[in-house]
Amino acid sequence: MKLNTPVDFPKSRFGLSYDDRIMVLGSCFASCTGQKLSERGFDVLVNPFGTLYNPASVESCIERLESGEHFTPEDCVQLGAGSTKVGSFHHHTLAAKDSVEDFLQSANMALDSASEFWDSCNVLIVTLGTSWCYRHRERDIIVANCLKRNACEFERFFLGRERTVELLEAMVSKGRKVIFTVSPIRHLADGAHGNNLSKANLLLGIDEVVSGHPDVAEYFPAYEIMMDELRDYRFYAEDMIHPSAQAENYIFERFIAWALSPSEQEKYRLNDKAFRRSKHIPML
Repeated sequence: MKLNTPVDFPKSRFGLSYDDRIMVLGSCFASCTGQKLSERGFDVLVNPFGTLYNPASVESCIERLESGEHFTPEDCVQLGAGSTKVGSFHHHTLAAKDSVEDFLQSANMALDSASEFWDSCNVLIVTLGTSWCYRHRERDIIVANCLKRNACEFERFFLGRERTVELLEAMVSKGRKVIFTVSPIRHLADGAHGNNLSKANLLLGIDEVVSGHPDVAEYFPAYEIMMDELRDYRFYAEDMIHPSAQAENYIFERFIAWALSPSEQEKYRLNDKAFRRSKHIPML
């Protein structure tokens, strides 16, 4: 008896190894996946600028990592909603600090470290969350985060398929293996229909790029696993939008089974066991 709809897909063509250096960029689901890889001994760097949601912001992050160009006071912006903290439109709000000096010191130290990692990494995992973007009208840039500032400062627009493909093509042109995923987290602020259009656009763009670059690009169906195998609301957090911890663990286990080379399975098993043991709190 089948109680769900299994998502069947072939094994990864190039797989992951403990010898890989892995950069993980994208939505909060990317952060979750990257953290789990790190906890199990992989050499991973996750979202050095914080959570990124759309393809334009991910590619902008990669360009900055390649150039290593430092952030300057001109990049700094005070957060909205009455906050006195300072950040930038290239970062998530969690990167904000109490002053321009503190932010630039923190942001540029993280950039230097991430740029060094980028230069030597050979695998890029990208999780895309939405096709909707915000452009700051005055600065004429697509922002990674609106930093809680007034909505009138921004123009909201849909990143179409053609531009999405251009951005993804740029990502696979960097000489690294690229694993694309689409976040299973729904962006219901756009409405259910708007969310579906957004995810469909990402899926179409990824499919075109992966089909054109099968030697360096792959797709892992995290979104489909959540929508089909885990469609019951018991696999969601209390907000009914984010996957529950159980769902995150299930999708990660599917990812490892898909990506990990057979020769690495025993090492992964031992590392996973050691991590679980480290989380055990002994009774006093």
